[in-house]
Amino acid sequence: QVQLVESGGGLVQAGDSLRLSCAASGRTFSSYAMGWFRQAPGKERNFVAGISSSGGSTDYADSAKGRFTISRDNAKNTVYLQMNSLKPEDTAVYYCAAKILGTYTYKYWGQGTQVTVSS
Repeated sequence: QVQLVESGGGLVQAGDSLRLSCAASGRTFSSYAMGWFRQAPGKERNFVAGISSSGGSTDYADSAKGRFTISRDNAKNTVYLQMNSLKPEDTAVYYCAAKILGTYTYKYWGQGTQVTVSS
């Protein structure tokens, strides 16, 4: 089992950058694929970016490509989401999640961190 705690959210202006962090507990962090999701008010939770257990493979939603970068530091049990050129439509609660290798579903979720982008 892994526990996830996000941080780094806040209020920024359009065009600014933010880096979200997700700290994981447990000894087996390097065996989990990790992802970032977001949920805007009144909308469903959507995938933003994902990274393999080794960090060698990444995947992005179209809305994140070219602006966001997911990375991980397995020595620090942490996954990051660097967000550049933020837009008001990026406003949402951002969640990190962990997926056990060989499975298709993200099983463990953090509590979320709010990102608000003003125009």
